[in-house]
Amino acid sequence: MLALSGNVIAKQNNNENLEHIIVTGSRVIENIDEVPASVTVITREQIEAQLKVNPELQNLLQMMVPGMAPSTNSSSNTGQTLRGRAPLVMIDGVPQSTPLRNGSLGIRTLDPSVIERIEVIKGATSVYGNGAAGGVINYITKKPTTADDFSAELDVSTRFSAVKADETLGARIEGSVSGRANKFSYLATISYEENGVQRDAEGDILGLQYGLSDVQTHNYFTKLGYDFDADKALAFTYNYYKSQQKTDLGDVFGNVNSGDKSYAIHVPPAQQKQGRPQGPSGNTNAMLKYTDNAIFAHTALTLDLYAQDIENVFFFSPNLANPDEGYDGGQSIIASQKQGLRATLNTLIDFDNTEATFIYGIDALQDTTSQPLVDGREWVPEMDMSNLAGFFQSKWVMFDDYVIKAGVRHEDIDLEVDDYRTLKLCRNAQQCSVAFEVRGDTLNYTATTYNVGLKYNAYEQFSPFFSYSQGADISDIGRLLRSATVDDIALIRTEAALIDNYEVGFTSVLDSLRIEASLYRSTSDLGTTNRFDEATGVYMPVRAPQEIWGYEALVDYRFHPAWRATATYSYVEGKNTAEDIYLGGKQISPPKATVNLQWQATDDAALTLSTLYVGSRKRFTANDAGEYVGDQGPIDDYFVMNLSGNWQFNSSANAYFGIENLLNRDYYPARAQAYTYGGYNIKGLGTTITAGIHYQF
Repeated sequence: MLALSGNVIAKQNNNENLEHIIVTGSRVIENIDEVPASVTVITREQIEAQLKVNPELQNLLQMMVPGMAPSTNSSSNTGQTLRGRAPLVMIDGVPQSTPLRNGSLGIRTLDPSVIERIEVIKGATSVYGNGAAGGVINYITKKPTTADDFSAELDVSTRFSAVKADETLGARIEGSVSGRANKFSYLATISYEENGVQRDAEGDILGLQYGLSDVQTHNYFTKLGYDFDADKALAFTYNYYKSQQKTDLGDVFGNVNSGDKSYAIHVPPAQQKQGRPQGPSGNTNAMLKYTDNAIFAHTALTLDLYAQDIENVFFFSPNLANPDEGYDGGQSIIASQKQGLRATLNTLIDFDNTEATFIYGIDALQDTTSQPLVDGREWVPEMDMSNLAGFFQSKWVMFDDYVIKAGVRHEDIDLEVDDYRTLKLCRNAQQCSVAFEVRGDTLNYTATTYNVGLKYNAYEQFSPFFSYSQGADISDIGRLLRSATVDDIALIRTEAALIDNYEVGFTSVLDSLRIEASLYRSTSDLGTTNRFDEATGVYMPVRAPQEIWGYEALVDYRFHPAWRATATYSYVEGKNTAEDIYLGGKQISPPKATVNLQWQATDDAALTLSTLYVGSRKRFTANDAGEYVGDQGPIDDYFVMNLSGNWQFNSSANAYFGIENLLNRDYYPARAQAYTYGGYNIKGLGTTITAGIHYQF
């Protein structure tokens, strides 16, 4: 089921006694009607519906979030931007992205079984700090049961290719227990998934570049709570996530320009992927939350103390070779440790015909990130960031119909890097980068960002809004450092990018019909793209001003008590304004449309048919050799249709199925067409079937 945002979720959930609030936009609980911005909230029911088709969060977001680029059909979300810029991915407000060295692995960072809902706020924002250039994706995890009893759930499923079933059989099991005893509550979830090989529409095994064939995934999640009284509570959350590929396959590399796909075959050990298994090797998150809803008059306090340890292992790449030192390639790791404290105060004051909310506090973050190679070489030196920020946000609801929001955030960041030496890397004997000794330093960034928004809610038939928001972004400093061509860090263009985001839109509710539409434009004085250096064989960073613009629309119509249709369309485009050239596929995705048709056949049976259409984007010309380079490959359109259904046996048990790529369409995903880098031209999944049983007791 496609995500519904704004009032329609609130109205539906009022009838079903479900939560209809969001917390991401202003860091506190608020009604979604009072947010003057584009918001998508994906409910637990919608998450479960999507899992029937595909268990990957990238696929769920592409289907449910207008403005989200198409899924990459892999473990990496590089190229899967939000409105043309990188989003900040969070778990309960704790950043999962690694902005200092953005490896584009943040979306796939926990198992969907522990998620209660997903909140997506679009457009640059500094509400949660660095890295939210495109917006925020916040995974809100489940809470323990509120009743004084015990409950448990068990889900078992299998997944296999309908094109060629050999070696494709996979299995997934998840179980959870939840309960409450007086003031103490608990929730524990364990999930394990093991994939078989994945095959395209021709029956060939998909290539291994960030591939999901033969991947084993573990997730352990627990949440413990203690209520001191009606106003004061303490909660502890822990999540462990590991997902690695262990396979005896090897790649047969194709080429985008020649039209030959990359795929995998069984090979002798000497030809298999070298090094460690790729993927998260055991990422951990721990958070302690204290809330006091009456710290003093009309004011609530929330304190969040968190720690995180991330180690994402990449595939072995021959492009990290240095024959002079005996290296025929290399394998990198993004290692990141974060410790943070967030203190948020929320004061509510009622005036005549006006309800005022004031949100204010401080954020402190220590982020240490590096990207070494498994063989001991230092590719990206350790970056030690200290971030202290203060913020103030106000919201005024006047006469129940007018909503005005305004806020400010001041950021003070120190980034310390010791002296280091860049690596000499060779694609071949004629293409080698030049190593530099670089003097380190402590870089200081300060930024003050503002936001303001207006919304008018007097008429359901037309509820318009306008918003302006800024974000300060120092993301992917690591890429700049590893590609340095100067001998002093102070000479590298590491300046922060200040992003201005403008948006205007409306929602309309006419009986059973709902329409949402928005136009947006974002500008930044500095962006970061790549340009291939023929002499060195290295993709060098390019810092240049950027402008990105687009529009989105959603139509939701319940034309019969048993039938419902939802359609979305999103378009985004962007340019390097200094050179007046279009941005490549790493940032800008082609147009995207989704259509979702639901049929509640009986009280116990339901079917859902969903379609994804990705349009064409051909903004670039080939070079003198007739080849496309970088992320500038031409994208042809394609569409994929999925079918899912479930049958409720009784109040405790149900069975379900899902068919991905129902018509077995033979296609390349958008990134596979745009990226000319070696190994990315991997086709999409052929027809794949999921079947499972869920039991609650």
